Amino acid sequence: MDQQSLESALADLNLPAVRFFRTIDSTNDEAWRWVEQAAPHRALVISDEQTAGRGRLHRRWMTTAGSGLAFSLVLLTTPLDIQPLSHLTGLGALAACQALRNQYSLPAQVKWPNDILLDQRKVGGVLVETRWNGDDLKAVVIGIGINIAPQSINPAILPSDELSFPATCVEDVLGHAVDRMELLHTILQELFSWLLRMGLPDFIETWNSSLAFRNQWVELSGWKETLVPHSGTAVTQVLIGKVIGLDSDGSLQLMSRNGELVTVQVGEIHLRPTDSPPPD
Repeated sequence: MDQQSLESALADLNLPAVRFFRTIDSTNDEAWRWVEQAAPHRALVISDEQTAGRGRLHRRWMTTAGSGLAFSLVLLTTPLDIQPLSHLTGLGALAACQALRNQYSLPAQVKWPNDILLDQRKVGGVLVETRWNGDDLKAVVIGIGINIAPQSINPAILPSDELSFPATCVEDVLGHAVDRMELLHTILQELFSWLLRMGLPDFIETWNSSLAFRNQWVELSGWKETLVPHSGTAVTQVLIGKVIGLDSDGSLQLMSRNGELVTVQVGEIHLRPTDSPPPD
């Protein structure tokens, strides 16, 4: 992978600018540095190695050279002003899932809100960041990371106790080598296609149909915090519920133990499947 081969492989996508790095701290951070230097709409940052990448809740996301995809896309002029910003995380996750399905017939799913799963193991993730000028949205950066080769989940780089979910890689599930630029092209193609349809019913419908753990009981932590009186500390609440699907704004809907429909907003939860249903 290099600048010239990337530009050639992505030529039909009409990207205005591509910046490739052999190694970088974070593609999202570089995208924001570029935004401050007037990056164009749909500018792409990609690195072969990422040493200080991150996911939600400031978790580390490392990318070893030659082993995965780590890229960030800058969006400036989009229909975002009339769409819930929570749709953007779904946009990135859905694009990655659809690419894995269409390119390799892999049954990829979205672990709400931002993880991509294969065989109920994490193969990738999405980090969406925004910046504002007062009430006006200045720019959006969508960062996507995908584990491609087995060395992408090397425990020396990302210890198992730092993984929020069991990890896997595309090549282990597929059983053969993967052309990273081919997959990158397909993900971007899907992303641009869905970007134009974020306001249409089939966007939520397709995102919903790709949702992991539907009709399964799951445990959600961090969905709510309760302050302990006189202590100044907060206790994280845990919710057991059955995954029903998505609301129109991309929120997750669960059926609680007492039959109540609970709607959870993006960024408030940590989701894990639970093997046993709630008690009667």
